Amino acid sequence: MSQRPYKDSSGRTLADYPRPSVAVDTAVLTVDAHHRLVVLEVRRPTSTGWVLPGTFLHEGETLADAVDRSLRLKANVRGLHPRQLHVFDDPHRDERGWVLSVAHVDVVRLEQLESRLADATRLVPVDAPGRLPWGHRGIIERAVDHVRADYLDKPDPAGLLGDHFTLRDLRLVHEAIAGKALQRDTFRRTMEPHLDATGSTTIRGRGRPAELFRRSG
Repeated sequence: MSQRPYKDSSGRTLADYPRPSVAVDTAVLTVDAHHRLVVLEVRRPTSTGWVLPGTFLHEGETLADAVDRSLRLKANVRGLHPRQLHVFDDPHRDERGWVLSVAHVDVVRLEQLESRLADATRLVPVDAPGRLPWGHRGIIERAVDHVRADYLDKPDPAGLLGDHFTLRDLRLVHEAIAGKALQRDTFRRTMEPHLDATGSTTIRGRGRPAELFRRSG
């Protein structure tokens, strides 16, 4: 027996309502060699300028699959696992039509991106992303706020430094995320309860040996 189409209390089916297109856009953040927080952008294929990696959701596709497809095909980046950040639903955000963007964010090590950068991709400081369409600057700002909140009182939760690091290395990463210098003593007091000493040291340049730490737990 065929199933009747769903109708709501007004007698309308789902097809009777206008529906927006759904897009995914991803802010992939990292800290570059100059200790700046930067974001990955891709060149627009049909126009001049740059955008975040993104795509429209295909029929039967999950959001996570669409994100993965956009990063692979538009940025040549694989193996990331961005998390959902926010739904941008301003009906006028996109001049192409009514488009909802489910924004995602990921923070990765620089080496996960450097070897894959090509003419159609670039890393730019988050505070100078260029003239971006479709509200992408707002997505970057939201992503940066989200990551900064994660880094307020936890030592490098995204693992940009690897397993072992000095307090100076840790502070430089946190300063890059925060976008400002951090008071050294205050930073140390905040982070030390979440760190374990490894019992090892490292020597860089002509300075004294620096103690190596790892995250507690």
